[in-house]
Amino acid sequence: MRVLVTGHRGYIGSIVTPLLRAAGHDVVGLDSGLFALCLLGPAPENPPEFDVDLRDVTEAHLQGIDAVIHLAALSNDPLGSLAPQITHDINHHASVRLAHLAKNAGVRRFLYASTCSVYGSAGADLVREDAPLRPLTPYAESKVRVEDDVAAIADSGFSPVFLRNATAFGFSPCLRADIVLNNLVGRAVLTGKVRVLSDGTPWRPLVHVQDIAAAFTYALTAPTDKIHCAAYNVGTEANNMTVEQIAGAAADAVPGSTVLVTGDTGPDPRSYRVDFSAIRSAFDGYDPQWSVADGAAELYENYTRWGLTEYLFSERFTRLNHLEKLLAAGVLDASLRFQLIGAGCE
Repeated sequence: MRVLVTGHRGYIGSIVTPLLRAAGHDVVGLDSGLFALCLLGPAPENPPEFDVDLRDVTEAHLQGIDAVIHLAALSNDPLGSLAPQITHDINHHASVRLAHLAKNAGVRRFLYASTCSVYGSAGADLVREDAPLRPLTPYAESKVRVEDDVAAIADSGFSPVFLRNATAFGFSPCLRADIVLNNLVGRAVLTGKVRVLSDGTPWRPLVHVQDIAAAFTYALTAPTDKIHCAAYNVGTEANNMTVEQIAGAAADAVPGSTVLVTGDTGPDPRSYRVDFSAIRSAFDGYDPQWSVADGAAELYENYTRWGLTEYLFSERFTRLNHLEKLLAAGVLDASLRFQLIGAGCE
């Protein structure tokens, strides 16, 4: 199958792409390069690729493509809050436009990377895909809008599937330090302390980036009549944990580190536990392999192996800080488009 992966040089994309290629798929990448050089360890081998902003995609980029895996986005809540309108322009409008272009080009399957944060504040009960959606941030709201708008153009020749990923964790060549477990393990390595600024009580569903990648590979080949225009939570119930429990797993992985719950920011309204039974039923054989403890150990091993430093952690691997730095340097304009060539990361 010929597959276009948007955001192939990002945190998830740099794991998805080699997995697809190993499975025998013909992969083409599409990425603007905002984070392409934000690497820890060896650079991944990229497939043939289009170096283009998602907002500038044309139908020509989609000719001959059988399926799209759409990962590209401004990819977390603080980043979305930096520029809410740009978040909607990229995450919502450009994503829906991409789906229309794909349909016009004859693409038959469109796999969209959504998020479990669409459930917002759902409390301690396990939420399924039919639960009310209560997005609390521009990032989560943009994901809900894309699901609605892309579902509206589904038909017998164009089959979208919405994969609502739990909060990702785990090592990737294009590292992110601004997601909860990755952040807490990094802080433990650099300071010896796992500091939790909230009261530690909110629930989070977590899923390893390798298990996210596996879900997309299963979704590529699942029977259309079984998954057409459906949403699936991606993860495992075993990784529904409170923030304090996640902090404990980070501390356990880093020798000599301790947990400090400060409560400085008070309770976090984003709290939800997720039911993942639907994806196991729909994708025969899909079974997430990574526990939070295993992921914390993997992160510790790679952080120490590749020489993580405070500068790398705070400036290169924190998406918001990285973009603010590029904006201040004039590398990006106010719309987050490149003004200088080849400056994805120092």
